[in-house]
Amino acid sequence: MAKKTRITNDIRTLRFLADEMTQADLASRIGVTRQTVIAIEQGRYSPSLEVAFQIANVFGVPLEKVFQYPEEA
Repeated sequence: MAKKTRITNDIRTLRFLADEMTQADLASRIGVTRQTVIAIEQGRYSPSLEVAFQIANVFGVPLEKVFQYPEEA
């Protein structure tokens, strides 16, 4: 089983706000598979910096609105 990353994201919320964009639609727009979007969304995979910026660009928001890296408690 893959280790979860500490990076969190709001992709699911952003997809919902973008006329309920599907995972497949997002994957097609950024050039990855639907399974990759699922893994990123669930925090099982950290995207490359390029893919992270592509996701932010699709939603027209800054990178920090998509991905967060919480500080240690």
